[in-house]
Amino acid sequence: MNKKIILGIETSCDETAAALIEASGTGFSILSNVVSSQIEIHKKYGGVVPEVAARNHIINIIPVIDQALAEAKIKPTQIDQIAVTIGPGLITSLMIGIETAKTLAYAWRKPIVSINHLKAHLYANWLNNQKMKFPAICLIVSGGHTELILVKNEKNFKKIGQTLDDAAGEAFDKTAQLLNIGYPGGPIISKLALKGNPKAFKFARPMINSNDFNFSFSGLKTSVLYTVQKLKKIDQKTIADICASFQQAAVDVLVAKTFRAAKYHKAKTVMLSGGVAANQLLRENYKLQAESYKLDFLMPTINLCTDNAAMTAAAAFFEKPSPWQKLKVDPNLEI
Repeated sequence: MNKKIILGIETSCDETAAALIEASGTGFSILSNVVSSQIEIHKKYGGVVPEVAARNHIINIIPVIDQALAEAKIKPTQIDQIAVTIGPGLITSLMIGIETAKTLAYAWRKPIVSINHLKAHLYANWLNNQKMKFPAICLIVSGGHTELILVKNEKNFKKIGQTLDDAAGEAFDKTAQLLNIGYPGGPIISKLALKGNPKAFKFARPMINSNDFNFSFSGLKTSVLYTVQKLKKIDQKTIADICASFQQAAVDVLVAKTFRAAKYHKAKTVMLSGGVAANQLLRENYKLQAESYKLDFLMPTINLCTDNAAMTAAAAFFEKPSPWQKLKVDPNLEI
């Protein structure tokens, strides 16, 4: 199969990202992968402010694309197609990316491919260039999503489970906010958990034994809230113990559900994706469980777990281009 140079553009939330990859039937090569994060901007608000995110995308988008082209040493004439995230995500943020991509597609006379952000997270696993055995089960776990996907082949995906309330990443953020330890919650809780005892508190593990593949994390968050309210004194050791116990509870649920789905669907491979897939405890538990089940295990490198445009470009290799005039954002897009 002929090689393609694909420019990926990602602005679904608060990261402005652009990447160049070289793709073919034999694998992928990341030529550049530039991400401009807005964490420091939104930290003081305790979460992403959509209007602020969109304004910063406007400022960052062209410099980020220029940097990606420069690092890849690729000229616009060498690009075969442009890939852009159209959803799900924040509508104002998505609009910046899609309008930029449409403008470039028109100016450079390049085909454009619309990309589902959730599928892009899943396709991040293809960037490992490891042989894939199907069927596979992929957990997409992030601040906005917690979903289990049955991957029948490279293009055939079916959602078989999802959170019924909070996403796992959202629970991390809200727990961090409750403990007043900062934003984003995931990395902070993981760091503090290293100093804590995961058995110090017996937090709820909602739906861990349910007969379906759905999740719920609001009960876990509430369990932490009630525990904090009952404590007379909360010192640094107690906070570390809460973080370790909370993290263990969340990971236990994610792992149990995934491998139950893998067993039910006779999966040969399990995969991780999304921002929370960067969590070290989750990665270690998944690997151990996969080995015990004798399943292949794939997960992106840490830098490809969080929002990036390399995964967007990779997804485009499996999709067909669309007329740029028909591209529209869909903030509620699903797999």
